[in-house]
Amino acid sequence: MSGVNGQSADRAYIGSFTSAGGRGVTTASLDTGTGELAVLHHTGTLVPDPSYLVLTEGPGGPGAPGGRLYAVSERDIGGAAAFSLADRDRPELLGEPTPVRGGGPTHLTIAAGHLITANYGTGSISALPVRADGTLGSRASVHQHTGSGPETQRQEGPHAHAVVPDPSGRWLLSVDLGTDSVWIYDLRDACPEGEPLPYAEAAMRPGSGPRHLVFHPDAGHAYVVDELDSSVTVCSWDAGTGTLEALHATATVPGSASPERNYPSELVISHDGRFAWAANRGHDSISVFDLAASGGSMELTGTVPCGGHWPRDLALHPSGRWLYAANERSGDVTWFRIDQTTGTPHRSGSIAVPAASCVVFG
Repeated sequence: MSGVNGQSADRAYIGSFTSAGGRGVTTASLDTGTGELAVLHHTGTLVPDPSYLVLTEGPGGPGAPGGRLYAVSERDIGGAAAFSLADRDRPELLGEPTPVRGGGPTHLTIAAGHLITANYGTGSISALPVRADGTLGSRASVHQHTGSGPETQRQEGPHAHAVVPDPSGRWLLSVDLGTDSVWIYDLRDACPEGEPLPYAEAAMRPGSGPRHLVFHPDAGHAYVVDELDSSVTVCSWDAGTGTLEALHATATVPGSASPERNYPSELVISHDGRFAWAANRGHDSISVFDLAASGGSMELTGTVPCGGHWPRDLALHPSGRWLYAANERSGDVTWFRIDQTTGTPHRSGSIAVPAASCVVFG
């Protein structure tokens, strides 16, 4: 997922697993004409395992200094950290990482004045206040998920994996791999302090293992990446009532493509809503989907190699021209030129980033 809007984003910030040899958050320059990345800086071990990032703009808008970069610390005792981007090439840590009172935070977002994390290890979400200067409050509010699923090795209990605000700004959706559901939280009417309030739970297919979610530009449909059965579920979304309904699922790889298990990780959608791409760990590929104009259906049209091994994240540059795969186990970020007619990604280059896990742009 990318951080800021606009086509001029010429920096990439790349998360990693320091416990697997990663160099913390890597800053890279980005040539918007060619998509090429060049490493500028690493934060090292200032924040352990900063596996997922989100970026907020500075006062000058996209690409201007003064923004904030936020990272999870994906450890058993999980945390979140804020960096200043006064110098866009050298993120500066603003204080020590703040505990989120949850284990293994894998994803985060900024919504309703809070930094919110999805805590995979403990199956909960946490909300930390974001102060006016961009630093984080010290006390996290925690909301615990409950339930389990049929795949006992992975679904013995809840495992929140993503937190995504809906386009209206009223709702927060938390995708839980362990409970085969998407938990819906109220961000507006029932939360005077800005903290998410549990509202509803939308059931997905048993054993599907929902991992991530992205909204279609029409704001009336959402797509859920299913890690355990290698599919994407198309859902309808009603922001008026906070209702998510699963419609149908599409496989992320052809049925005969590989005899081994495949675990899709991330999905991104083109800005015009015509195409979508999913990362496949195991098959080590990027799926290409055509989307119906209504957003209500999708068709797998092919796959291309991801350029490495175990693509944990995909990110589409704000220009819509370049797609980036963070290949965790091969330790690289590979970029692709997007054919604007067919949606097919064409590999253009890569850089070494040990244990790469996430890419955002600013």
